Amino acid sequence: MKKDPIQNELRELLSRLPDTPVASNFTARVLAAIDHEEAQAAQLRSWTLNWRRLWPRVAMVAAILIVAAVGLQRYETDSQRIALAKNVALLAAAQPPPSVDVLVNLDTIQRMSRPAHADGELLAVLQ
Repeated sequence: MKKDPIQNELRELLSRLPDTPVASNFTARVLAAIDHEEAQAAQLRSWTLNWRRLWPRVAMVAAILIVAAVGLQRYETDSQRIALAKNVALLAAAQPPPSVDVLVNLDTIQRMSRPAHADGELLAVLQ
């Protein structure tokens, strides 16, 4: 295996460099910097959308909103029915029912309101 001459020269130059003194807390500072970078990366990941966690929450909120809307609609319908029943009860109490004398001619009155149909046989005889 042939070694690169540039790598050899670089190794030789680096080996000639004197060892520099390192602070006594160098390892602690490096580990703290790594922890800081990992915390920043975790915070950045938490702000990105995670659809696997988001969809169940969206579905739950949608279900709650649908149930609330249906409940509100039912409440409005029941309120309208109650108001209508009260109005009918007030109207019935305000006006007495019709007397029997008025109802005697009810069939005649109803027949008068029906549209009249031409009698074909009577028309043929008259012509």
